[in-house]
Amino acid sequence: MDPSSTSLRVRLPALVLVLEVILLVLYSFFVTYDDNANAKMQNNMTIPMDNSLYRDYPYFADVQVMIFVGFGCLLAFLRFYGFSGMVFNFLTATFSIQWAILVQGYFQFYQDGKIHLGVINLINAEFACAVVLISFGAVLGKTSPVQLLVMAFLEVPFFSVTEWAVLKYIRVNDAGGSIVIHLFACYFGLGVTFVLYRPNLNNGHSKEITSYHSDILSVLGTLFLWVFWPSFNSSLTLKGDDQHRAVLHTFIGLSSSTMTAFALSAVFNKKGKLTMADIQNVTLAGGVTVGASVDMMISPAAAYALGVLGCTACFLGYRYLTPFLAQRLRIQDQCGIHNLHGLTGLISCTAGICAILLATEETYGPSMYEIFAHRSPPEGDPKLLALRQLIPGLKAGLGRSAEEQALYQVAAIFSTIAAAAVGGVVTGFVLKLPCLASPADDDCFDDELFFHMPTDFYSEVKKTPSNEHDSKV
Repeated sequence: MDPSSTSLRVRLPALVLVLEVILLVLYSFFVTYDDNANAKMQNNMTIPMDNSLYRDYPYFADVQVMIFVGFGCLLAFLRFYGFSGMVFNFLTATFSIQWAILVQGYFQFYQDGKIHLGVINLINAEFACAVVLISFGAVLGKTSPVQLLVMAFLEVPFFSVTEWAVLKYIRVNDAGGSIVIHLFACYFGLGVTFVLYRPNLNNGHSKEITSYHSDILSVLGTLFLWVFWPSFNSSLTLKGDDQHRAVLHTFIGLSSSTMTAFALSAVFNKKGKLTMADIQNVTLAGGVTVGASVDMMISPAAAYALGVLGCTACFLGYRYLTPFLAQRLRIQDQCGIHNLHGLTGLISCTAGICAILLATEETYGPSMYEIFAHRSPPEGDPKLLALRQLIPGLKAGLGRSAEEQALYQVAAIFSTIAAAAVGGVVTGFVLKLPCLASPADDDCFDDELFFHMPTDFYSEVKKTPSNEHDSKV
């Protein structure tokens, strides 16, 4: 392959320059501070410690660690693609957050012609960034940084519009993002990789292998994600007991999925040994599976069961479904995002629907109408006035029954999957443009294509048998 066809010397600086000019102009005209960051809004009655920074920044910091350290290390599992896995994650994440502040800001924080910027915007933008990075996992090793930036540029608007429509018009309960984050990211990524299908890679690639050190680094990423996942699931829940439950349920779900992953890994290995890919991925399934019901009164036992169920589905998906998708459906899911985010996301959504159907005032008390806000009586309903005597400031809702809310949850699931798949397919066709430096089949999973490599890299290449193959999934 002609080296100039994948050279970044002109493509990457030109694209970055264009994107930075667009961002700078848009920030200049449309972004200002919110009340908590605006000096003009402060006076001698202001209590500094009441600033939203002290409420939101700890969650922002935790999600930052997940995005840049957790995802970055996790994606460095390939022996000859560690630079790319970590650094392209760094590049893509940084741009995605900048871009999401604008796009999400227009839908969620736009007032009087301006996007009002505070730490809460950054948390929301990082969720959009997480969507992009999950989708990135489906095409890891088979795309250039130029393609990844274009993918992020297109995915953030697709996601933001879908999120806005689902939350504003369908109006669902989805505290942990099982619908709008995990399902969207999964099926968007699958749509992209479907279009970018490479038949020559179905039987593996000589450099699609791991190493002792790359697997250790990847497990380190898993540990960062595992430790901070309770913050991810609870950061946008209602403060107080709802957020408290979200932390508890996430930890319990992660714990049970971790124990189950070790057991399954040993049972399904013919020699009774553990497989590193299982530890790197399947242990995290519980964090996704509890997501849709994470702030509800589902009981600690249910959170534990969801962790076990999600882990089992994720494990079997890696073992049987991923090869089937590649061989039969032209979907080469490089990191198995359908297992960790798709299957577990569907289980989580089902559990959330069950929790909605079973929710009663006997279990929740009057706060049921805060957690399930759309079941709150509409304005003017005498019951709303009575509830406000118990919960001052309770917002009027839509008066939905449990069954009605469950049907809206189902509608949101199918709408999100459809929007994500269409967006992914459209993005995939854009990424096929020859000007975006797509690597040839022979150059996939190889840092050398895009990086100036240290000398010991070449000694590692020479040690690798040409028929060695040990992919992550």
